Amino acid sequence: MAEVTIRADELAARLASPNPPVVLDVRWRLGDDRGRDRHREGHIPGAVYVDLDTELAGPPDPAAGRHPLPDIASLQAAARRWGIRDDSTVVAYDDNANQAAARAWWLLRWAGLDDVLLLDGGLPAWQEAGHDIRAGDEAASSVGTVTLEPGHLPTLGIDEVGAFRGTLLDARAGERYRGEAEPVDPRAGHIPGAISAPTAENVDGTGRFLSASDLRARFATVGVDPATPTAVYCGSGVTAAHQIAALAIAGIDATLYPGSWSQWSSDPDRPASTGPDPR
Repeated sequence: MAEVTIRADELAARLASPNPPVVLDVRWRLGDDRGRDRHREGHIPGAVYVDLDTELAGPPDPAAGRHPLPDIASLQAAARRWGIRDDSTVVAYDDNANQAAARAWWLLRWAGLDDVLLLDGGLPAWQEAGHDIRAGDEAASSVGTVTLEPGHLPTLGIDEVGAFRGTLLDARAGERYRGEAEPVDPRAGHIPGAISAPTAENVDGTGRFLSASDLRARFATVGVDPATPTAVYCGSGVTAAHQIAALAIAGIDATLYPGSWSQWSSDPDRPASTGPDPR
């Protein structure tokens, strides 16, 4: 299985090499549109800002969800603007334990890039290691030439999720799963049969992923069996990618439901459960 993360010191060494990686700053949080401003305030030198809403997703649509997968031609054009070639190593980061950066990690792998990594601990880990940041806007040093094609990682559509017979994980915070709070989507609750597994439990207090053994134990506790198919959803397919990254570190393959709760809850004919139990 390909590596998922890279440490700050290793990234710094690679950036100083003759063939540096392409670094993507994917700062984004639900309800906060200041990612680009934070990039301008300070970012890893050479990192290009990536707008999750417009470059890592298609236009929102109740029938497809708040962050549907982008058109592959649009994604390819964006990846070339970021400077990605077919042989590039790509490192994505944010300032929130890679909750947003994991979307870029998953999406580029889904589109056919093999060498995509997450900076473990994100920007805070970079700064804690004593590495410099740079203010202002940043553009790629050269236009990329990458060719992307969809489908290199598995996905489920809404009907397939309804018929799924494996382990379905809900990566949202527990209060949203239980239906106690719903800040953005049409209905509260969860897909019947889904198990609550919040992404916040994939990382330690510094925002770094837990070890592979600890993640295996964490997922075993919620009922994940490596021999049984596993699928993941969240609110709109963003933090679910973080869950898939954590599962990959644990050695477990998983499938993304991109439409996630934003798509499911927009269809009044789809059932919803509330409370702590899956059904």
